[in-house]
Amino acid sequence: MHEKILILDFGSQYTQLIGRRIRELNIYSEIIPWNKAPELDESVKGVILSGSPFSVRDEKSPTPDLDRYRGNVPMLAVCFGAQYIAQNYGGSVEASNTREYGRAHLATINTESRLLQGMTEGSQVWMSHADTIQSIGDDYRLICSTNDVKYAGFESTTDETFAIQFHPEVYHSEEGTKLLENFTVKICGCAQDWTPQSFIDETVGKLKDKIGNDKVVLGLSGGVDSSVAAVLLHQAIGKNLYCIFVDNGLLRKNEFEDVLQSYQDMGLNVKGVRAANRFYSALAGISDPEGKRKAIGKTFIEIFDDEANQISDVKFLGQGTIYPDVIESVSATGGPSATIKSHHNVGGLPDFMKLEVVEPLRLLFKDEVRRVGRALGIKQSILGRHPFPGPGLGIRILGDITEDKVRILQEVDHIWINGLKAHDLYDDVWQAGAILLPVQSVGVMGDERTYEQAVALRAVSSTDGMTADWCHLPYEFLGKVSNEIINKVKGINRVVYDISSKPPATIEWE
Repeated sequence: MHEKILILDFGSQYTQLIGRRIRELNIYSEIIPWNKAPELDESVKGVILSGSPFSVRDEKSPTPDLDRYRGNVPMLAVCFGAQYIAQNYGGSVEASNTREYGRAHLATINTESRLLQGMTEGSQVWMSHADTIQSIGDDYRLICSTNDVKYAGFESTTDETFAIQFHPEVYHSEEGTKLLENFTVKICGCAQDWTPQSFIDETVGKLKDKIGNDKVVLGLSGGVDSSVAAVLLHQAIGKNLYCIFVDNGLLRKNEFEDVLQSYQDMGLNVKGVRAANRFYSALAGISDPEGKRKAIGKTFIEIFDDEANQISDVKFLGQGTIYPDVIESVSATGGPSATIKSHHNVGGLPDFMKLEVVEPLRLLFKDEVRRVGRALGIKQSILGRHPFPGPGLGIRILGDITEDKVRILQEVDHIWINGLKAHDLYDDVWQAGAILLPVQSVGVMGDERTYEQAVALRAVSSTDGMTADWCHLPYEFLGKVSNEIINKVKGINRVVYDISSKPPATIEWE
């Protein structure tokens, strides 16, 4: 049982960032809803309380039972967590006259506090709260303040409980990683031995125990997630892994052939299935984004069921689900987070499909998956591939899907992606794609007036897919790509570049 930091989630948008920052320190973290907090076991080295959209003064706000943890393991309470400690252990919290949100600076720091060792006065932190701690209990002492927030941090004098009003997990908190390192390493005593290789060893061992001699059928996409999942499963069960790569008619140009070729030297048992017509039929007349996703997901499952029935005694369906998939489909912790979009590989299987799901990467972020892939020896051409949505071009064609629209977008996308590669820009981009818009615009080609479709080009930078910024690509490059698309792709006479960030937009348009 690997040592871990337990994170109690109260629904904050930043909770997953806490988990990521801890993992970047080579320490395993696990996020659990506050109302499902487990009993302590020897693996838990410390507990972190997250922020929350709730106010501690709200009758419906979370009310965790902390007695099982306090005094037994160190505790770090962040934002809402800090206010909960103040409100329930002798202090008070009141509504702020103005919402305290954004950058602030630590005006005073008690460097005798083990939590703040090595941090500097004036260090920038990130605030996000509408309530203010007015007082702390008699068993607590102040450890830091900002110009506007007196109780920016405090700690218990009787046990190892620490509380901070700011968010150390966000990039805007300049020394946030130092604070988290102080807590997890110096206070909790974590060994920092959760590495890609340790994850591989533990995961392969768990897969062997779970699967035994049973067979697994896995859907490959050619991308990072499914490839890493496949190699992990292959290490665990060898020839009992049956991989399927489905041509859903919504892939990039030549992708079906290219993906099958890329797996030839990896020792995987891969079967290619051409099924474009089945997907086009299932999508006929559907314009709603969720409707398209569900139609694509349903068809995928039906095809997997057909293929699995051709293999005797298959018990498991392997999937490359990763953490952001789970988070965006439904709260990763069952908390109050709203569903942003559904994913075809998240949410269980229909009753008719008698397979149990196995997801080796379910708790990893994309950058963690890549690190594990490198440790597994997977080639860079696969690990460096941009994320590509499971529904493929189906959610990059706004409106209904037709074979002709797919052809047009494939050609546009081919020029766009190859242009990034040719100009050594591909590796500077987290994800890129083209979107076929449901509008037509007037243009002029030669002496003729045209009325054809428009496409939007999208390229973003990110570390984990949870937030993203648009890439500031050279104007000359964008102009060249636009010109090539309009000249070579029949049916397109206008190209635009998407400069919105996530949030408020998402990376995909649907």
